[in-house]
Amino acid sequence: MKRVFTLLVIMAASLVIADDIAANQPVINPTDEPTMKDVYNFVKKCGYYFIATVEGDQPRVRPFGTIAIFENKLYIQTSKQKNVAKQLKANPKIEICALDLAEGKWLRIEAEAIPDERIEAKKFMLEEYPELKNMYAADDDKTLVLYLKNVTAVFSSFTGEPKVVKF
Repeated sequence: MKRVFTLLVIMAASLVIADDIAANQPVINPTDEPTMKDVYNFVKKCGYYFIATVEGDQPRVRPFGTIAIFENKLYIQTSKQKNVAKQLKANPKIEICALDLAEGKWLRIEAEAIPDERIEAKKFMLEEYPELKNMYAADDDKTLVLYLKNVTAVFSSFTGEPKVVKF
């Protein structure tokens, strides 16, 4: 009986210690499935990414550097005066590729880039990237902010299985 009691006390103490340790640990996604926030964090960490559009039957690729989460959507920004804006107006389907060379990982994103003409969205993007304020203003007719819709993002590496997130 004494052994059973001792064993119960040890088990109870172990549970209390485990609860204390768990309370001080960061919350981890139990499914380890990527989220929109993971997509944002990856692209933001890379700093730059490449966006592909199409012009007629010709693919067009160029570097971009803006990405933000606004109203629970991923946003990017460009100028209405650039060819990319004309291409997106004709065909909003895009692909984005970001590479983390140090980690040997990359991310490919398929999406539709949907213009958001609201002043709030433009202001938000310019606050996220204040260096753009010398070229754009939220109330000008040059700023084009777009949110990504129907997103399929695939995290890849040479060493692991791809992970897909859709939103």
